[in-house]
Amino acid sequence: MTASLDSIFAALADPTRRAILAMLLEDDMAVTDVAEPFAMSLAAISKHLGVLERANLIAQEKRGRLKWCKLEPAALKAPSVWMQSFGQFDPVNLDDFERFLAAEIKLRSSDAAQES
Repeated sequence: MTASLDSIFAALADPTRRAILAMLLEDDMAVTDVAEPFAMSLAAISKHLGVLERANLIAQEKRGRLKWCKLEPAALKAPSVWMQSFGQFDPVNLDDFERFLAAEIKLRSSDAAQES
């Protein structure tokens, strides 16, 4: 379980990966659609997706000529249980987590727009 937690927390440590997870909360997305809002190469996005997939936070599958990404929210259960064991944290509410991720994306989008 420790290796699993390590990979999940490492994946969640990056703001780009958290933004990707927030996007996937809405629906499955093609890799090209995931990459669209970011100012980085498709190869860089693919590396981020690889980290998320290795942490089992997303699944990728080929559909026709496109590769699609799907959120795997059940992967967040183990870190939630681990954090609860300390007794200092409330149970992780996935709705609250979704709102947090959506706010992060909105903040980053407005920051990016102001920089342009």
